[in-house]
Amino acid sequence: MTSKGELTRARLAESMLELIQTSGYSGTGLNAVIEHASAPKGSIYFHFPDGKEGLGVAAVELAAERFAELITQAAAASGGPGAAVRTAIEALTAIVAEGDFRLGCPVSVVTLEMGAESERLRQACATAFDAWIAPTAALLASSGLDADAARSLATVVVSTIEGAVILSRATRSTQPLESAAEVVAELVEQRCRAAEAGR
Repeated sequence: MTSKGELTRARLAESMLELIQTSGYSGTGLNAVIEHASAPKGSIYFHFPDGKEGLGVAAVELAAERFAELITQAAAASGGPGAAVRTAIEALTAIVAEGDFRLGCPVSVVTLEMGAESERLRQACATAFDAWIAPTAALLASSGLDADAARSLATVVVSTIEGAVILSRATRSTQPLESAAEVVAELVEQRCRAAEAGR
């Protein structure tokens, strides 16, 4: 059973995550988080004694968890790694479009803003990206790629998705994400076929 305190903590992290996507990390003040979460004024420092940095880490961890779930669900529902990648990118495309191109990847936002300023936030972002690369690599390895090749291709997949999200937001168009889905899925299928043929 979830306690009231745990619910408040989760609500604060959720609000921080949403506000980072729309206002950036630097542009998100603690008062805005409290108001957005409808939380008591002293609740941030009760749940996050290290203040904004700790709240930022919690938001990054939440984003990592959600995208990792998206990858896992896409892998389970799709016929093969190429289709899984396409499904995951299509889901992200819908999120970006439905958010009127105001929502993107909060992890990339925090990395760009704070990566050189806060080692703790940089490490949280690195861990988040790895949480997306690792299951993608596992999916590719299960399709015949060796571990190194799977990890390398998974890194390319995640990097391409991140860039496509940024371009889609900048151009207010889903075209970059749609192109990424097409090309990345084709690349993944080609690599997996080649690995299978080389067995």
